[in-house]
Amino acid sequence: MSGCHESAVPGTQRQERHFHGAQVGRYLLLLLVLAITVGPFLWQLSTSLKGLSEDIYSVPPSFFPHELTPGNYARVGEAVPVWSFALNSLLVAVANVVTNCVGASLAGYALARLRFRGRGLATAVFLGSLLVPFEAIMVALFLVMRSLQLNNTLVAVVLPGAISALNVLLMRNAFLALPGAVEEAALIDGANAWQRFTRIALPSARGTVVVVAVFSFMYSWDDFLWPLIVLSDPSRYTLTIGLSYLQGTFVNDQRLIAAGTMIAVAPLVLLFTVAQKHFFRGVGEGAVKG
Repeated sequence: MSGCHESAVPGTQRQERHFHGAQVGRYLLLLLVLAITVGPFLWQLSTSLKGLSEDIYSVPPSFFPHELTPGNYARVGEAVPVWSFALNSLLVAVANVVTNCVGASLAGYALARLRFRGRGLATAVFLGSLLVPFEAIMVALFLVMRSLQLNNTLVAVVLPGAISALNVLLMRNAFLALPGAVEEAALIDGANAWQRFTRIALPSARGTVVVVAVFSFMYSWDDFLWPLIVLSDPSRYTLTIGLSYLQGTFVNDQRLIAAGTMIAVAPLVLLFTVAQKHFFRGVGEGAVKG
């Protein structure tokens, strides 16, 4: 018996060493991913705070400015009307969030809970639209906007992304997770489709609504190609287009470019910080409490 016990101890030690080795490997992988994803952001933030006398190309690179210089952000505002561009981007982003949250919720509920002829075909159309790259329909969209006389307006920037097919399918899946017995009970109580949607289905999917809102804001705030095509008046430029002018004019001053990048990224970081609790909760909320 003692021999069996002694032979079991080395085996346990080997398992513990293997476990600790795997754990160290996971941490090293996480650190590598963190360096790849967060490293460029920290580098841009550091560059945006470095003064003119500080070498930003030093070897080894320095992530910490010797003297913090927030004046680079003021210089961005002097070089281009960055706050006007940011306001245009904010208007477009808020409009996209509202239209996607409302439109995707209504369409997703119809596809998930209502019975009508062609429902399967409509779902297939939404799925198929995800396979079509934007570049394939870009010219057609531009011609439609021109025929509607919407070129060079922020409305033309909003319309193509007003209701995203991906967001509709996300809401559809969230509403499919709703227990049928809950909706049947509401139907027996005399609730119509609109009441079932607003009082039962939508509250149960509010986590997914937050996901849709975050995705819509990020997509519209970061969009560059479509606003560049449809807008020609500099007073209507969004932030991404305006910052491209900053890079072309001050290509030798990376401090200004980094400061402009931080101005563009700041709203996204703030949005995700505020909404992360609901974002990660996703569709994990049920319709029945208690």
